Amino acid sequence: MSALTTIGLPVALGIIMLGLGLSLTPGDFARVLKQPKAVIVALGCQLVLLPAICFALVLLFQLPPILAVGMMMLAASPGGTTANLYSHLFRGDVALNISLTAVNSVIAVVTLPLITNLAIVYFNPFDDQLGLQWSKTLEVFAIVLLPVAVGMLIRRFASTFADAMDKPVRIASVIILVVVIAGAVASNWSLLLENFAQLALITVVFCLISLSIGYLVPRAIRIGKRQAIASSFEIGIHNATLAIVIAQTVLGSTELSLPAAVYGVLMFFIAFGFGFLIRDRTGVNDAEAKAVAAPPQS
Repeated sequence: MSALTTIGLPVALGIIMLGLGLSLTPGDFARVLKQPKAVIVALGCQLVLLPAICFALVLLFQLPPILAVGMMMLAASPGGTTANLYSHLFRGDVALNISLTAVNSVIAVVTLPLITNLAIVYFNPFDDQLGLQWSKTLEVFAIVLLPVAVGMLIRRFASTFADAMDKPVRIASVIILVVVIAGAVASNWSLLLENFAQLALITVVFCLISLSIGYLVPRAIRIGKRQAIASSFEIGIHNATLAIVIAQTVLGSTELSLPAAVYGVLMFFIAFGFGFLIRDRTGVNDAEAKAVAAPPQS
């Protein structure tokens, strides 16, 4: 494997997750209790509905076993920090995004290995590998949660430094995400070309379904529009870097990472276009409307 895989990918993911930790406080987890309906609906869609839909798509598109497991691993990955950026851009409830990302990252330590192992058992892509065993599950724990915990500790004991670093690390995270996915694509270009045709359509369909479910299900049960926008991006923008890192460094399979690599490239454009369809067009004028409605001061 290349240095990009063995060193670059884990370091990049570590920086991204550290950046998430710098923006988190215990209050972000406590906020879940204040708006449980939106959180429960979003988590239900993310943890139950999406893997089921992804499984159906994999069978419908008749993917080879190794790519089928890669798709299931992508579906099991939590929302990425990019979801917060898109939610801010299209006037979603960013506070809800942060809470969902925090809770999802913790839950993913259990659900991601579980769904990946079930997919490996069903599709049986490896002759000599049983999947994510206990030691490898611990690696997932270290990859996902340790950088977040470090970031939260920095925020707790050096809040001024954390505030100063929050924006630069966010920007760096997005740049690193693009560079790493581009690097992963470039280093496996021939392999990617061989499989792009059968992965492009299913990843686009999966991304569109994820974004749509994340928006329409909350709206159907009368959750506010800004919360639905946040839910849409949280559910529709998966942490492709995490799926790539686990596939290539924990399970040691480049082919397993191909669905996440294709999705990671196409997702940016799909989510951007989808954002224009669902954006909150009233957000800009909220303050003006309140000012007009307020009685004149005497």
